[in-house]
Amino acid sequence: MKKQRTMNYELTKNGFSLTEVLLAVGILAVGMLFIAGTFLVGIHFSTIATEQTIAAVTADEAFAKIRIFGVNVDGLSTNQQTLFETVVLNPISAGEFAYPSTNTVAEKQYYWSALCRRVAPDPNRLVQVTVFVCRRVGSGSARPVPVKVDVQKQPISNELEITGNETLINDGYMIVEDGTGNIYRVLQRYADRPKIIQLDRYWLGGPTGSVWVVPPAGGGRHPCIAVYQTEL
Repeated sequence: MKKQRTMNYELTKNGFSLTEVLLAVGILAVGMLFIAGTFLVGIHFSTIATEQTIAAVTADEAFAKIRIFGVNVDGLSTNQQTLFETVVLNPISAGEFAYPSTNTVAEKQYYWSALCRRVAPDPNRLVQVTVFVCRRVGSGSARPVPVKVDVQKQPISNELEITGNETLINDGYMIVEDGTGNIYRVLQRYADRPKIIQLDRYWLGGPTGSVWVVPPAGGGRHPCIAVYQTEL
């Protein structure tokens, strides 16, 4: 009897069962997945913060260059946006639209483009300048430049119908009204009504008009990081 009790005692000192090991591994795996997810989210927001900082510096450099090269005010309208490179006073090379503009061996990753509009008729010669800061998407791709898309106001005040090419505008895009320069963010393009977009605020333009937007690049990724505006 004494020997039997010893054997039972020794059996209770054995390691974990297979079920216990599998449960522990499963719990550990789930925990590691959650931890990995937080790292990915952190990297995503860190990238966004870095690009927003670069965008602000790029916009300041763009405004400075526009002052240096000058704008042909006589070629501007008060109710229409015009690409800066078409009304620039002094010759400007393509490299001036890159950031940083210093001579570096590495390929430039950030670019800017600008729209100009006269604020009011003479004698007021102020120019409203809207700068789009974009990342280059894909090696060797062209500099992202905004294009004009026709739109029509909807009964709901913050909705527009895209009467042009609806594939040029998507969720999260920044659009600039052609006539006034008002800036809007697209909250969504409805899946069941792909030509209808919802804006982050009421549309202040007329029943019909146009907006400027940087179109998607290869792979569908949106190049535009931010849009800035000032008067020069």
